[in-house]
Amino acid sequence: MKFIYLHGLGQTAGSWEKAVPPLGLFQDAICPDLSKLLAGAPVSYDALYSSFCALCDGLEAPLNLCGLSLGGTLALHYAIEHPLKVNSLVLIAAQYKMPKALLAFQNMVFRFMKRSMFRQMGFEKEDLIRLCKTMMELDFSGSLGQISCPVLIVCGEKDKANLRASQELFRALPHSMLQVIPGAGHEVNIESPEKLSAALCDFYLGQ
Repeated sequence: MKFIYLHGLGQTAGSWEKAVPPLGLFQDAICPDLSKLLAGAPVSYDALYSSFCALCDGLEAPLNLCGLSLGGTLALHYAIEHPLKVNSLVLIAAQYKMPKALLAFQNMVFRFMKRSMFRQMGFEKEDLIRLCKTMMELDFSGSLGQISCPVLIVCGEKDKANLRASQELFRALPHSMLQVIPGAGHEVNIESPEKLSAALCDFYLGQ
């Protein structure tokens, strides 16, 4: 089986370095760099999701998708549209209905950041701002019932902006479990990689 780890906005594929479970079962893990998936195409959520679909469609099922924040949105979207191809789903600090106010605030912060900081993420400043804008209308509320695979929902204890959405996802998805990581904020894969790795091991081996 394939295990695909999708990083969050502002992260890179290297953000998973210490969080991917170190078992032989997971040696066949893929950690794509989301900026490189676009391959020079104009940056938008639709373009990124289309590129991600092309990646998944080229892989043999079953797929185990694990995503944080933006990566969680991509994983959730794909699982809704391709339920027969997804074996399991891990959603970390994920939203199923985009919080417009939070995205607007994030874009305001981006405008004051130096361009060099964006290039380290693989994006130009304007591209990342545009990406956030194109996500504002996303709403999967009416499609969650299409997910039938086991789901692990993870959120950092200090990630107040996403904890409520994680709890709502847990209540909405019948085959889900919720794990709150003590002491962690939004970037659980960076802040608490050992705890996240242990949670992933327990989830995958318990299937």
